[in-house]
Amino acid sequence: MTVTNRGSAAGPARGDDLAEDAALEAAMPKGPLDPTLPAGAYLDPNWHAREMEACFRRGWVLACREEELAAPGQFVRTTIDGDDLLIVRGADDQVRAFHNVCRHRGSRLIIDEPSRTDAPACAPLAPAEHGASGKTKSVFRCPYHSWTYELDGSLRTAPFLQELPGFEKSDLGLYTAATATWGGFVFIKLDTESAAAPGGSLMEALGPISERVVRYPLSDLRIAHRTVYDVAANWKVILENYNECYHCGPVHPELCRVVPAFREAGGAGLDWEAGIPHREGAWTYTMSGTSERDRFAGLNEEELVRHKGEVLYPNMMLSLSADHAAVFALVPLAPDRTKIIFDLLLDPKELDRPGHGPEDALEFWDVVNRQDWRICEAVQQGMSSSVFKAGYYAPMEDYSLDMRRYIRETVGEPPMRGPAQR
Repeated sequence: MTVTNRGSAAGPARGDDLAEDAALEAAMPKGPLDPTLPAGAYLDPNWHAREMEACFRRGWVLACREEELAAPGQFVRTTIDGDDLLIVRGADDQVRAFHNVCRHRGSRLIIDEPSRTDAPACAPLAPAEHGASGKTKSVFRCPYHSWTYELDGSLRTAPFLQELPGFEKSDLGLYTAATATWGGFVFIKLDTESAAAPGGSLMEALGPISERVVRYPLSDLRIAHRTVYDVAANWKVILENYNECYHCGPVHPELCRVVPAFREAGGAGLDWEAGIPHREGAWTYTMSGTSERDRFAGLNEEELVRHKGEVLYPNMMLSLSADHAAVFALVPLAPDRTKIIFDLLLDPKELDRPGHGPEDALEFWDVVNRQDWRICEAVQQGMSSSVFKAGYYAPMEDYSLDMRRYIRETVGEPPMRGPAQR
């Protein structure tokens, strides 16, 4: 895969147990293989909290699709690092994000599971805390004391306080988060200052990704189906697994029948920028390698018969076929647990054509996904052993090394040991 969004160094190295960590690192066998991040990066709750601060609060996090905010008043409720947020389309058609917190006494503005009557019929929704949608008529009204906010976050009314000397509604708008859109996706950055700073925009985080996938009609696609997975593994284990195909031969027989290049030489030498060729006669991710769906207009000759993959740290994995896109949004819940929201996107015209729906791609992706989640859980379980200090990257896992660089540049140096090894 191709990875972007390097981030920047944040936070000093740990001040405790450094000598013991150094001794453990020195004791690791030396050889031609690069070591992975140490076990503590995947197991330590304190380190996990630092990652959430540096990666998920200061980075651009994939939150939802613009189609879920099709009309003014439509909103999506989501959670980032424990903060409950409302992403809403305003009366001026702008998409904004607010913390689900009343400025008066801190009550949540939305406290019940939102209505799903306005959701696309083809898109089963995630639980309320991770992507449920709803619609408000024109305002957000706090259920506690009826402070009422416009869709742009400004305070409209605070009952019986309007004539209070010095009371300024303009000082009491909702707490905001930065939003940006690309390819029909909505991203949130909780650190609004860094979002506005030089180098902090979403487009700068995307880097060359937007140009590499420019011929895919991402903005025009629609959610054909949503699946939510609960995976007992660290979020970085899932991203590292996505970033290499050394595992594809042993783990994904169905995938390798469609894309034999994934098992050749352990997945070495794959050119993700050009795309990975399917077997002769195949051109998409289904069990047959074909589909009744039309291929996207505007793709070049390679893209019509190849598969592309991209990663945007910290939480977006994007897989592109000639007729559909598969998108994964990772929501870390604990050091050893990650919610994965999987959306299959199709050209909207295919949703109305009998026999052209998402079923064949869904069947394929669910098999591949569950194979990945099972092996990622096995990795998490194994790393919890007292004997595990760190693993190794084989040469064909070069892109997985990027996770190591990203974490060290964005967060700092992880602890060598996890809780089970203290």
